[in-house]
Amino acid sequence: MAPTAEGGSASYPVIRPMLATIGPLPAEGADADWAFEAKWDGARCIVNTTGDGTVRLVTRAGNDATTTYPELAPLGEQLRGRPAVLDGEVVVLDARGRPDFGLLQRRMGVVNPRRTARLAMEYPVHLVLFDVMYAGRSLLHTPYHERRSLLAGLRLRGPNWSVPTYLEGRGQQAWEASLQGGAEGVVAKRLMSPYTPGARSPEWRKTKHLLTLDVIIGGWTEGRGSLAGLPGAVLVGVQEPAGLRYVGSVGSGLSDRERHELAQYLGVIRRPRSPFTNPVETPGPHHWTEPRLVAEITLSGWTSAGRLRHPIWHRLRPDLTHLG
Repeated sequence: MAPTAEGGSASYPVIRPMLATIGPLPAEGADADWAFEAKWDGARCIVNTTGDGTVRLVTRAGNDATTTYPELAPLGEQLRGRPAVLDGEVVVLDARGRPDFGLLQRRMGVVNPRRTARLAMEYPVHLVLFDVMYAGRSLLHTPYHERRSLLAGLRLRGPNWSVPTYLEGRGQQAWEASLQGGAEGVVAKRLMSPYTPGARSPEWRKTKHLLTLDVIIGGWTEGRGSLAGLPGAVLVGVQEPAGLRYVGSVGSGLSDRERHELAQYLGVIRRPRSPFTNPVETPGPHHWTEPRLVAEITLSGWTSAGRLRHPIWHRLRPDLTHLG
């Protein structure tokens, strides 16, 4: 049995979030046993309440975030008299109503009451609730579809929280809807799946939308350890009328062979100063190069500051050598 919070004084168990594996959506014709939800680009949050009108918010890492998001405190009143543990995602929506992780980062980890109150006005969060693991009794072994029905029955709706619906057996429709709605992707959950705290289960499967982009290499930073002397990451930009705008660094996905090849290529086109029109925030030292080489990368989107989100190296594009 899971321990109770606050040394046993609270009437709810401490439950860690269940995690999804990365993989493709169930194939069409095999998706009747699955539910499909939007994958939200935010921060995981477990909501705990004894039913006394208050809530305690806990991050995936186990940190208390109750004071960080004061606008979620009124959720406790809707749960008064109903001890519960809920699972959800905290997001900040942009002007188009789409999750923006860059905006959420301005809220994360802030605990000063004056500052959190000001940020709650400037960048209000929204809590997307998608599971219930305790409602006066443990629901860990209750099938997903029954837990979702119980969650809907709680009728939780407010200015800063909601319980979005899910699609049953219609993976392709969910995929297209998530694209149109600006979601990060889709999470497929087996209808009969139990809730396994802290486990990364194949019963939950997440599939992200990825964008492909050609970027121009304008420099690199050195790797560490066995990568000393080789590019640990390349500094990349996109060409705009005003010049080459820095958009981020890319290191994930580079093989050892590609790092050695890049070291040779970039060593030939060194330059003393940055080719970018804007500052490069990545810690140095920086090695600058003439903006000649073009690379193809994938990314999950853009931050509010115009930087690459989750960029992954795909390949060098010698057919698209940049001539300035």
